[in-house]
Amino acid sequence: MSKRLAGLVVALLLNACATSPLGRTQLMMVSADQMDEMGVTSFNEMKQKTPTTRNARTSAYVNCVARAITSELKDGRNWEVQVFEDPQVNAFALPGAKIGVYTGLLKVATTQDQLAAVIGHEVSHVLANHSAERVSQQMAAQLGTQVAGAATGVDPQLFGIATDVFYTLPGSRTQESEADLLGLDLMASAGFDPRESITLWRNMMNAGGQKPPEMLSTHPSDETRIQQLQARLPLDLPVYENARAAGKRPHCG
Repeated sequence: MSKRLAGLVVALLLNACATSPLGRTQLMMVSADQMDEMGVTSFNEMKQKTPTTRNARTSAYVNCVARAITSELKDGRNWEVQVFEDPQVNAFALPGAKIGVYTGLLKVATTQDQLAAVIGHEVSHVLANHSAERVSQQMAAQLGTQVAGAATGVDPQLFGIATDVFYTLPGSRTQESEADLLGLDLMASAGFDPRESITLWRNMMNAGGQKPPEMLSTHPSDETRIQQLQARLPLDLPVYENARAAGKRPHCG
């Protein structure tokens, strides 16, 4: 049984390679159509469970920023944008061209440029197929845990813990950093000031709350994110300046 599972794992890994927009090798075991279907289903469930804002001005503001970002994608999709009335400081984008922003985020992302940094980051997760990659990683990890447990007799739960710490979590941090950089590119090309991404993460730091050590987190530390964004600014400031010169000057309020 373990030999069959091992053979299956090897075959899947050999035939499931893709490349991210930044040139990183990705594991991809599900199709874009499958991910779109899951994204649309999840978004519809979210709309049923969480109320959307009744503040027309807030909705128009968020939609304005999101439209400026998604217009840079040239993917021909009409992205659906919803603002959810919820205090959590968060936003998300899903396969199937869906964007959700929680009203609590607007207390930390206090300008249109800072909001653009968040939306650009979330949309970049979709562009880089990070959801499909995470699903694929989980599939591979489950198969690998079964193989290792069968071969060694060690409790599979122990392998699962090690997999999370040494494989799944670092992979997620890599995706987060990638989305930060791609999002910076995207917001700059839309005419939003990429320097405001640094301000955003300083706001996040000031928002407080205890956070786990970076090794045990799915996200890089705020300090790491700021350093990575600062290192990429010299590439994106000319992009921003060219976008502004070309007339891309979002006025979302």
